[in-house]
Amino acid sequence: MSEFTQTEELSLPKATVQKIISEILPSEFSFTKDARESLIDCCVEFIMILSSESNEIAEKELKKTISSDHVLKAVEDLGFLEYLNPIRKLLEEHKELTKSKDKRNNKFQNSGLTEEELLKQQEELFRASRNRLQQNQHKPE
Repeated sequence: MSEFTQTEELSLPKATVQKIISEILPSEFSFTKDARESLIDCCVEFIMILSSESNEIAEKELKKTISSDHVLKAVEDLGFLEYLNPIRKLLEEHKELTKSKDKRNNKFQNSGLTEEELLKQQEELFRASRNRLQQNQHKPE
C-alpha cells in the first residue's frame, strides 16, 4: 500500500455529504464536523463491503465487470432487503434517462440516412452558407 492510509485515500466529497445531511435533517437540527466525518467513514466502509461482495458474485459468474444485478444481489446477501425496491426504482429511472440521452445522441443514426447522404446534406448547407456570406459581402451599403 502507498504511504497514505486507507481513510486518506478513500473518502466522499464533504460538501455533497453535508448537502445530503441538510436535506434529510429537519432545519432545527445540526450535524457536527466529527459526526459528519464518522458518517463519511461509515459510508466508505459500506461501499467497500458492498463492492467486495459484488465482486465476489461477479467472479462466481466468471464475469470481469460488476453489473447492477451483482450489486442488487450483494445488497440482498448482506441483508439490506429494505433497500432493494428503492434501488431497483432508481436503477429503472437511470436506465430510462440513459435511453433518452442515447436517443438524442443518436439523432443522426436515427435519421434513416446513410453517412454519404448526411455528408452531402452537410456540404450543401456549407455551400449555401458560403453563398449567403459572399452575397452579403458584395452588397452596397
